[in-house]
Amino acid sequence: MKISAELHRSVIALLFAATAHAAGLEAVRISPNGKSFVLAESGKPLRVWGVNYDHDSHGENGRLLEDYWDAEWETVRSDFQEMKELGANVVRVHLQLGKFMSTADVPNEKALGQLRRLLALAEETGLYLDITGLGCYHKADTPAWYDAMDETARWAVQARFWSAVAKTCRESNAVFCYDLMNEPIIGGSKDDGWLSGELGGYSFVQRLTLEPGKRTQIEIAKAWVDKLTAAIRAEDRGHMITVGVIPWAMVWANAKPIFYSPEVSGALDFVSIHLYPNKGEVEKALAALEVYKIGKPLVIEETFPLSCTVEEMDVFLKRSKSRTEGYVSFYWGRTSSEYAAATDKKMAAALIGGWLDYFKKQAEFMKQP
Repeated sequence: MKISAELHRSVIALLFAATAHAAGLEAVRISPNGKSFVLAESGKPLRVWGVNYDHDSHGENGRLLEDYWDAEWETVRSDFQEMKELGANVVRVHLQLGKFMSTADVPNEKALGQLRRLLALAEETGLYLDITGLGCYHKADTPAWYDAMDETARWAVQARFWSAVAKTCRESNAVFCYDLMNEPIIGGSKDDGWLSGELGGYSFVQRLTLEPGKRTQIEIAKAWVDKLTAAIRAEDRGHMITVGVIPWAMVWANAKPIFYSPEVSGALDFVSIHLYPNKGEVEKALAALEVYKIGKPLVIEETFPLSCTVEEMDVFLKRSKSRTEGYVSFYWGRTSSEYAAATDKKMAAALIGGWLDYFKKQAEFMKQP
């Protein structure tokens, strides 16, 4: 018997809902006072203590999730169990646009199928997903047709990406949020290109426009956020939306938020910033948080002792806890014991392994309101 595509999707949605219920996962929502996160049914508070699962540790720079989740699904399953054992409750995954859009108009159904598997795995493991989209982290994998587009056409593809992802994810309680893009920036010219520099072989930062014209940064940000959130809300009215940004107040003391300005932030449910304290500058990092107090929950969606000691990170986390609703650090496919046994990059391995031990030790305390 041939089953229609719509009936097939309905069956999948019901299976997701049943699995989530069996695992005890409740949907996460904004609290009635608008300042924290709660579980939708019980009303219990939820604080984020999570990890970015952005790449693994294989090779010089590691592999992105889409590089191995087809052939090595058991690796993904094992990683999710390890993240759960670390005490994480949220996993941030980074989806690459070039893997999820076959053409400008057609989503990649195979990739969406793998996303369904990831949702089911998250539900089974009892972890929530922070789904960050529109990645072009491997510059060589960015479709030529996408790079050649102007702003209007590019934004339209981005909206179709989010429409397809939201339609796939809307029935799953494992979705913590949709993060529109990792660290978007505004401004630049055609000579600059859409991607801004590389870090460790990855292009994490994208420009929203190459032709700002007479528009202000606020006007550009608002138009982009409104377009993409509208695409998501047309398919999914329940799950939260955010955008992870660089807190420029860490660089310039008087820098004001753009995406979390009053004009732009209305469509966003909570604030996400990426903050790495510098050595000797815990106070400066704490001051940067104050800029993002806009009456919505604040999550530090990326943090790690990259430029400071673990002891300084501990001070920062303990002192900032009352000002945030959680933190998302990093997990790269190895446990602390595997880092301890590593024969490659021993200094980095010791740092990361020690951090994972600290992360696990602090999990219960940091998840408490």
